[in-house]
Amino acid sequence: MSEDKELKKREREEKKRRAREEKERLRAERKEEKERRKREKTQALQELRELPEIAEGEGEAVICAPFVEEEPREEATGTARKEHGELVADREAAVPAVFEEREEDAATREPSSPQVDAIGVEAFPRVPEVEEERETAGERESWLFRLRKGLSKSRVNFMAPLSKALATRRFDDAFWEEVEDILVGADVGMEMTMAMVDRFKERMAKEKVKDAESFLELFREVLAESLEAGEAGLRFSASGPSVVMVVGVNGTGKTTTIAKLAHLLRGEGKRVILAAGDTFRAAGIEQLEVWGERVGVHTVKHRQGADAAAVVHDAVESARARGVDVVIVDTAGRLHTKVNLMEELRKIKRVAERSAEVTETLLVIDATTGQNGLIQARQFGEAVDVTGVVLTKLDGTAKGGIVVAIVHELGIPIKFIGVGEGLEDLHAFDPREFAQALLAPVP
Repeated sequence: MSEDKELKKREREEKKRRAREEKERLRAERKEEKERRKREKTQALQELRELPEIAEGEGEAVICAPFVEEEPREEATGTARKEHGELVADREAAVPAVFEEREEDAATREPSSPQVDAIGVEAFPRVPEVEEERETAGERESWLFRLRKGLSKSRVNFMAPLSKALATRRFDDAFWEEVEDILVGADVGMEMTMAMVDRFKERMAKEKVKDAESFLELFREVLAESLEAGEAGLRFSASGPSVVMVVGVNGTGKTTTIAKLAHLLRGEGKRVILAAGDTFRAAGIEQLEVWGERVGVHTVKHRQGADAAAVVHDAVESARARGVDVVIVDTAGRLHTKVNLMEELRKIKRVAERSAEVTETLLVIDATTGQNGLIQARQFGEAVDVTGVVLTKLDGTAKGGIVVAIVHELGIPIKFIGVGEGLEDLHAFDPREFAQALLAPVP
């Protein structure tokens, strides 16, 4: 009996010891998480301070009331939507009258007196219309120059060994092994490398290519053909606002890409608002708002930690009421809670589609991550139907072949590429331009 009592006593003491250790571990984890969030917020705020000054009074963000998602309901015939209850119908009934009055009194209304609409939200100020101009030859040349400059690291990585191999003037097995090494080293991927080499050989035999200059021209053609996939450019809704979701891992440049895209669309004469759907990241809302003010567009936001789908709902409703053409949605990118993130993305898309068409879901990939970008693309593709890729930081990598790998592996078109930090450094992707810039002669 004494041994049994002693054993039970030791077991109780062991349980108490484990409980104390577990409490200490949880306390340490909470402390570490608190410090980590504090560091993230400090760093994000520091990045905001480093942005250029914004002129006072340049614009205020629209703040909307919170919204709780409801279960989808069947829609009755007619234009009234029932899935959000009477709130939507009330807004649709009230807002048009406000806008009719605004159009009639636009000439007499004083700019210093902001108008408030029938639902208690400051009326969306008119964004100055941007006159659509045709791109001049000088502007086109300027972009091609920036593209070549941005791809300089990748171009040297391609052209230096390729020029050395071409100097032998023999297209033998050793030459093709060198070409394969160049493509694999540029992150094209082994499978796509073999397919491209086979295509080279077939075209060379057919077109009787025998000199270096003709080979390079053929190389550019085959590379451009390999990059053609899907529909180029953005798709827009035939009626009502178009919703463009922007997804991707934190740190890939989502926020700056959204700003550049908004700037690009405004240059085409479209009215744009932003939805601050990344309510998780410290200072993420403030950062998007600052970029929105720089570009001259408004940001619909809630507080940090709010339901991202609610933010998107209010942004879409604001866009519908105010005749806005495009809603660009920022989203969270925390892969360490992948399951929750992917479900959040599905919910955002589901809520947005109740009132508007999600015409594009753009995945932002950091070109410097190489093959890891493909892994990210697959993960996001599982949650939402990614329609296009925006490849950023091409000027920071020597492995521009990742562009080919993305198109080949995923079958998703690259819609835009970024080769700098300026607002003008985002451009629609053109396979032939890219091939010409990547395989241009090295100075």
